[in-house]
Amino acid sequence: MKTSHKTLVVSLAWLLHGCMVGPDYSRPTVNMPATYKTTPGWDAARPADDAPKGEWWKPFHDPLLDRLEPEVSVSNQTVRQSYANYQEALAEVQVARAGLFPTVDLSGSATKARSATSNAAAGSAVRTSGSLEGNVSWAPDLWGKVRRGVEESRATAQASEATLANATLSEQVALADAVIDLRVTDANIDLLTKTVDAYKEYLRVVNNQGEAGIRPPSDVITARTQLENAQASLVALGVSRAKYEHAIAVLVGKTPEELDIPQGITLPDLPAVPAGVPSTLLQRRPDIAVAERQMAAQNAAIGVAVAAYYPNITLSAADGFSQSPLAGLLHVANHVWSLGADLGETIFDGGARHGQVAAAKASYEGAVANYRQAVLTGLQNVEDDLSGIDILARQAAVLDSAVTDARRGSEIAFNEYQAGTVDYTTAVTAQTTLLGTEQNALSVKEQRLLDTVSLIGDLGGDASPSPGSH
Repeated sequence: MKTSHKTLVVSLAWLLHGCMVGPDYSRPTVNMPATYKTTPGWDAARPADDAPKGEWWKPFHDPLLDRLEPEVSVSNQTVRQSYANYQEALAEVQVARAGLFPTVDLSGSATKARSATSNAAAGSAVRTSGSLEGNVSWAPDLWGKVRRGVEESRATAQASEATLANATLSEQVALADAVIDLRVTDANIDLLTKTVDAYKEYLRVVNNQGEAGIRPPSDVITARTQLENAQASLVALGVSRAKYEHAIAVLVGKTPEELDIPQGITLPDLPAVPAGVPSTLLQRRPDIAVAERQMAAQNAAIGVAVAAYYPNITLSAADGFSQSPLAGLLHVANHVWSLGADLGETIFDGGARHGQVAAAKASYEGAVANYRQAVLTGLQNVEDDLSGIDILARQAAVLDSAVTDARRGSEIAFNEYQAGTVDYTTAVTAQTTLLGTEQNALSVKEQRLLDTVSLIGDLGGDASPSPGSH
C-alpha cells in the first residue's frame, strides 16, 4: 500500500512538472581560423560580449574624447531607445514566466432585490444576498510550452541587451570618428594657414621683383592666384569643421548650439591594439551576440509550436461563501467549494500546427545563417582594419620622408627663383608639391586613426592588451 502511494506521488509530481517538447538549444559551430591572416601569432584574449567595454578611448589621449565619450551611454538618443527596448524585453520575460504559476482571483458581490410574498397583505419583501469567493486556475506546463516561451523571451531579452551594448559601442565609435575628423580638419586649417602666410611672403617677393622690372607680370598673377586658391581652400574647411562639431553635439545628446569646441592642432595619439585570435569575436562583439541570442530564441519558438500538438489541461478550484439574506455570510453553513479540470485537444486544424512548426524551423535556419554571416562579416571587418593599419603604417613612413624632401625642395626652388636661375613655374610646382604631400600625410594619419577606432569597435570595444599579446 505504501509502495502504491509512493508511486502515485511520484507520477503526480512528474505530471505536474511535465516535459519540454522541441529541440534543446545548441550553438551551431562555425569554422574559425586559428589566426588572422594579416597578423599571425596574436595570443587569445578572454573578454565577454556582456562585460563592460571599458574606457577604450583612453589610449588616444585626447581630452575631448575623454570628456564626451562617457556622455554617449547617458545622453545619446539611439542608445536610450535601445535601453527602452531592453527594458521592454525584460518585462516580456516576466510576463512569460507568469504562465508557470496559478492565477488566483477573489470576487465578491451583494444584491438587494424585491420579491413577491405569498401573503398578499404583506405586500413584497426586500432581501439582500451576497457571496465571497476565491478562485484558483492553473494550466500545468506538461509539454513545456510555457517554459519554451520563457526561454524564447529570455533569449530575446539577452539579444536586446546585446543590442544595447552594440548601439552604445557603435555610437561611441561614431563619436571617436567625428572627433578625429574634427582634429584632422583643425590640423588642415593650421597647415593651410601657414601655407597662406608663406604664399603671402612669396607674393610680396615676386611683387617687389615685378615692380623692379626683374620679373614679368605673369609671375605676380601666378603667385596671387596660388595665394587666393589656398585662401579659398582654407575658408572651405570651415564648413567641414562646423558639420563635425554639429555631429559631435548630436552624438552626445545636445543641440548644435549647446556645444562649442575650440580649435586645436594636436592629433590624438595612435595606440597599438592587440587583435587577439578570431575565436574571441564570438565572445567580444555584441552584434554577434545579438545574432546568437536571436538564434536561441528561434530554437525555443520551435518548442512552442510543437507543444500545440498536445492537449491543454486546466485545473481549477473555488472556495467561498454564499448567503441570502446577507446576514451570516461567513457562517460555516454557507461555505461553498468546487474542484474542476478541463481538457482540450484540437482534432483537426487543416494543417495549421504543421505549418507553424515548419515556419518556426525555417525561422531558426534563417537565424543560423544570419549568425554565421555575422561571424564571417566580423572576421572580414577585422581583417580589413588590420590590413589598413599595416599598409598605412608603411605608407606613412614613406610620406614622412616625402614631406621632408618636398619641404627642402620648395625652399631650394624658391631660393633659386630669387637668384634668377629658375622660372617661377618651377617654384610654384615645388610649393604645390609640398602642400599636396603634407595634406596626403595628414590624410594617412587620419585614416590610421580611423582604422584603429574601427578595429577597436570590430573587436568588441576592448583596447587593453591581453596577457602575452604583442
